[in-house]
Amino acid sequence: MIIEAITLISTANAAIGAVKEFVANGRDLMDCGKELSQYFDAKSEIQKQANPSGSGSDLEAFFALEKLKQQEKELKEMMIYSGRGGMWADWLNFQAEQKRKRDEVAKQARIVKIKKQQKIKEVMLIGVIIVTALVGIGAIIALFVWMAQNKR
Repeated sequence: MIIEAITLISTANAAIGAVKEFVANGRDLMDCGKELSQYFDAKSEIQKQANPSGSGSDLEAFFALEKLKQQEKELKEMMIYSGRGGMWADWLNFQAEQKRKRDEVAKQARIVKIKKQQKIKEVMLIGVIIVTALVGIGAIIALFVWMAQNKR
């Protein structure tokens, strides 16, 4: 868990560092799509790990999130001063929409998993019913055979 968090933090740091370098060298923020995507994917994963689980070091998670907040503040300034007007607001809207889409995909995956589990339970129940019926029929046949043999 800790190694994965360190890897995610390293990924976020490398991505934001690349964005800063691109902007410092006169490149447009729009040329940094891959790096920004890596940064926000890592940030999202760090937030998931830090908030609900409670495992690992709470202090590490706190400082990792604080570092990400600082980096995002720097990114905001880059978008405001080096990007086009309204870019930061558009970026926030884009992030919110992407989060909504990820949440919907996760919800659909949970629904599919639950349906699959229900289907497995149904198949197992049908199997138990069939086996029970066959055992019952076998017992009845055995009873008739036994009765026929004992009548002689």
